[in-house]
Amino acid sequence: MKYLLCTILLLCSLLPEAGAQYNRYLIQFKHKGATTFSLANPAAYLSARALERRSRFQIPVDSTDIPIPASYIEQIQQIAGVTILNQSRWLNAISIQTSSSASISSIEALPFVRSVSGLAARGIAPRMPKEEELLADPPLVRRAQKQLTNDYYEYGNNSFAEIHLHNGEFLHNIGLRGQGMQIAMLDGGFFNYTGLRAFDSININGQVLSTWDFVARNASVAEDNSHGMMCLSTIAANIPGEFIGKAPKASFHLFRTEDVSSEYPIEEFNWACGAERADSIGADIISSSLGYGYEFSSPVADYPFSDLDGNTTISARAADIAAAKGLLVFNSAGNSGNDYWKRITTPADGDSVVAVGAVNIDGVVGTFSSYGPSADGRVKPDLASVGVAALVQSTANTISASNGTSFACPNMAGLATCLWQGFPEFSNMQIVQALKEASSIYNSPNNRIGYGIPDMKKAVGDLLVAFSTASITQTACTVKISWTSKDVSAMRYEIERLLPGETQFKKVDMLAATAGTTLHTHSYERSLSLDSLGKGLITYRIRQIIDTAAASFTARYIDTVSVVVTDLCPPVQHDRAYLSPNPSGGNTNLVIESIKNLPGFTIRIYDMAGHLIYQQQASKEAGRTVYNLPSRLWAKGQYLVNIFSGKEIFSQLTLLRL
Repeated sequence: MKYLLCTILLLCSLLPEAGAQYNRYLIQFKHKGATTFSLANPAAYLSARALERRSRFQIPVDSTDIPIPASYIEQIQQIAGVTILNQSRWLNAISIQTSSSASISSIEALPFVRSVSGLAARGIAPRMPKEEELLADPPLVRRAQKQLTNDYYEYGNNSFAEIHLHNGEFLHNIGLRGQGMQIAMLDGGFFNYTGLRAFDSININGQVLSTWDFVARNASVAEDNSHGMMCLSTIAANIPGEFIGKAPKASFHLFRTEDVSSEYPIEEFNWACGAERADSIGADIISSSLGYGYEFSSPVADYPFSDLDGNTTISARAADIAAAKGLLVFNSAGNSGNDYWKRITTPADGDSVVAVGAVNIDGVVGTFSSYGPSADGRVKPDLASVGVAALVQSTANTISASNGTSFACPNMAGLATCLWQGFPEFSNMQIVQALKEASSIYNSPNNRIGYGIPDMKKAVGDLLVAFSTASITQTACTVKISWTSKDVSAMRYEIERLLPGETQFKKVDMLAATAGTTLHTHSYERSLSLDSLGKGLITYRIRQIIDTAAASFTARYIDTVSVVVTDLCPPVQHDRAYLSPNPSGGNTNLVIESIKNLPGFTIRIYDMAGHLIYQQQASKEAGRTVYNLPSRLWAKGQYLVNIFSGKEIFSQLTLLRL
């Protein structure tokens, strides 16, 4: 029933006006009964990467994934005067070209054909893509926004202004630059992307993984319209000091689905085929700066606004299918804010599509950016990014600026790519929700920028809180706090404690993050003394400092744990330190007991040749604290363990590694 409903909706969206002339048609099949493929062997029609995504998010392979039976295609190909254009397994349909009414009659007579629907004749007047009426490039006169921090990339002032609107440089600084992620770009062409300087890096490094032209039905997309090339540059550019894209280390699939010389529903079918290929090839994200709805080249193809409900148009339904299969789908909201239509276009209306509106580097919405909501009243656009005087690569091999939600969309998609890279455990829709909750007007969305402009540092912090876990155990007069989070070496952790009768937490321990320059998962343990703390409920909370710079200091409490102490622990009587076990065949514990607080001390361990092999800086309160030393990683032999309180030696010990 669900599949039949999809079929009926597809046909209704394509029904022509009486008397219209067509040479392109959509052939809808009844079923896939003659298929030679099975659900038991999805590797025959889905890539390993696509299957990994399905497995990771527990998305089942279903009948929409099964290819159209080859016998159906072969029988239609044998009919005189018919050229098969594209095919969609999701919609169980193909597009064809023919001028023969007899051929159409022959197709309609085939027992497996449900219907044949005309898609209207082609227009002859060349025009730019409907959604992105390319504007004359405005001059690069922009508010000064200077890069002051020691960021990973040298952005240049104009490029930095764009990414800093989202705190996006934070993603790059913690190693999230798109590496390992795949973005499918659906557009009208990627003119000369192989020869323009913004793309030097992705060309040299082989980051363009595949190309396909669904209009010309070949693999060449570099000789077509420049619109997709400009959109690609907002993500992929890597010109230090001048233009850095939002995910310059990502890999790309470049799909031409749009014929810029006209606007007909067949391009929506092409869009669906492009999204389908993005899924089966294993892409993570779709960035589409195309839109449909009104002013098609034939008025019979225009949609009433009531159809922009997220469930009616070909492209919106295809976009939602892509999202259901685990892809993160971004689409430009549209550039109709200043004309009579004013509203968003499709597939931006899709209920699982992130529609992106355009703002300038100050966060002010562009007047041309399309208005929401969707026809059924949902918040649209969803988010906003820079699309007013956005930096783009030009065909003249210069870096220029242009207006359009077409550029806001890939700007946002690139940042989301980096965010998802750091948190692959979260589904596409969880990432969408994190972006919304991290946005500037999340609690009061409007019909211009939706939930607002996402703050990527806040999104990282929110996802860290959602991801992190902690536990606590008590053994005699010691508690062991264990936790797992994601970090880089520039981050650190603090443990705060609340004793019975107290009203404020107090810092009792500090720990540097594990060495590393790319956000990864790490686990930690700390043992803390209960000496002289009394009985009752003792609560600890873990604070992760994710940005230690004074000018941009940011910390989040990632978890809280508690323990009930039922017996009094005797106080420490004197300062001392010892190793246990010692000798050790694996890791060993360094136990430090102090009468007073040690606000800053250092553990340094040397081998017998005097080489420093381990160092840790920490702080502790009075009492007993246990530090686990990774001695299992060291060669057999003797080691000197020095503990400094400030500049004074607190203790010297000898460790024997067996």
